[in-house]
Amino acid sequence: MPKVSVKVKWGKEMFPDVEVNTDEEPVVFKAQIFALTGVQPERQKVVCKGVTLRDDLWANFKLSNNAMVLVMGSKDEDLPAAPVEKTKFVEDMNESELASALDIPEGLINLGNTCYMNATIQCLRTCPELKNALVQYKHEPSSGAAGNLVTALSDTFKALEGGGAGACAAAAARLLPALHAAAPRLAERGAGGQLAQQDASECWTEIIRALRMRLSKEYHGKQSNLIDQFFGGSLDVELVCSEAEEPPTKSSESFLQLSCFISQDVKYLQSGLRSKMTEQITKMSETLGRDAVYTKTSKISRLPSYLTIQFVRFYYKEKESINAKILKDVKFPLELDVYDLCSPELQERLMPMRTNFKKYEDACVKSSLSTRDNNQGDNKNVKDKDISYTSVGHSFPNDLGCNNSGYYRLRAVLTHRGRSSSSGHYVAWVKRDDNWLRYDDDTVTPVTEEEVLKLSGGGDWHCAYLLLYGPKNLKIPQTDQFKDIIQEVIANTPE
Repeated sequence: MPKVSVKVKWGKEMFPDVEVNTDEEPVVFKAQIFALTGVQPERQKVVCKGVTLRDDLWANFKLSNNAMVLVMGSKDEDLPAAPVEKTKFVEDMNESELASALDIPEGLINLGNTCYMNATIQCLRTCPELKNALVQYKHEPSSGAAGNLVTALSDTFKALEGGGAGACAAAAARLLPALHAAAPRLAERGAGGQLAQQDASECWTEIIRALRMRLSKEYHGKQSNLIDQFFGGSLDVELVCSEAEEPPTKSSESFLQLSCFISQDVKYLQSGLRSKMTEQITKMSETLGRDAVYTKTSKISRLPSYLTIQFVRFYYKEKESINAKILKDVKFPLELDVYDLCSPELQERLMPMRTNFKKYEDACVKSSLSTRDNNQGDNKNVKDKDISYTSVGHSFPNDLGCNNSGYYRLRAVLTHRGRSSSSGHYVAWVKRDDNWLRYDDDTVTPVTEEEVLKLSGGGDWHCAYLLLYGPKNLKIPQTDQFKDIIQEVIANTPE
């Protein structure tokens, strides 16, 4: 009998008819208790008939209908009644007051070394196309582990859209076992039985893999996958033998993220990406009949709307048997231009939209208007909030989900603090409208652009591990000074 109805007693409060599914991990029940009492799972002691509930196993914790479950533990101290005081301005507020004033969204509770999962989810939510697809996702019976994971992701995204702390906690507790079922490697436990810390990049990859399997849609009369459309790019690859005269070998490769390898010479993201585009590899040469050195040159032939970049910060250290971390400072920009990494053919196709951006920027200079944040459509120097905007799509015709300019804006940063991938702490730093937020599990606080740019590494503070860039959209105010520019841009944009 996996489902039972029990009574939960916490202090003087009684909660009757609490439905428990013992097919799910105990952390799900603890998340339910959190929703009822406000006591964080890690602060709960749950007892029934003298037996204490563990986080990982029901073991001999037997539940039956109408059983009495005792919960011990205190929630965070209640805030004292606010004193009567004069109005505070934003500039004078501390982090907590600012969070309340800015309507800060919910985070996800840590169920025991699950910060890697929480940070991954918060970063992926910055893609509106993915968020909408998951909110609308309909679970199909017998869809396997990948389908169950996508269903759990859908429930989590819905809860984060306004379901409240309790709903978010319950959704996270259901998401964790679904992630473990789809990726058993992430379910490893430490010597004491607690969940082990996992690599956020591995979690990101597993979630993207499941989404790629389940999220399909028809675009322009053909079936396509949302992940491939919006996160997938392609490379033109050429291999040239350095030891013999052989005709170059050309091929095409797909990618869902780019890697920034960190060497002594790499100080900036762009140089780290560029160094990976030309590399030396060893492979069998048919001409020489042995392994030979080849120069592998890669150029991007399709840019996705959302560009994922991983800083390759971890390497295996045999002596300590850990994935040690490279702490080196590598700067990354809020706006990224990858034109130089593209093939000549793609560069030619990017030029019309790049010309449109240049025309608009020149017009802004002439009219003394800043183009900053024009992708939100609320230019700081445009006072009239009723102004309409002409939007120019960021994709090529018949290739929904690509980037047609090579320009990107930073949407999210997933950081790690610690010395190895199997320890430390992961946090998501996400841009929401015009503001940046730090999602440290269920603690969400506003941060500045300057704080985000300090995540480049160089010490024991949080340093960037994964970056998510979104398209830089062109939105032009429909005002008299931009009338001619709008006509030029429309004429210069392929239909």
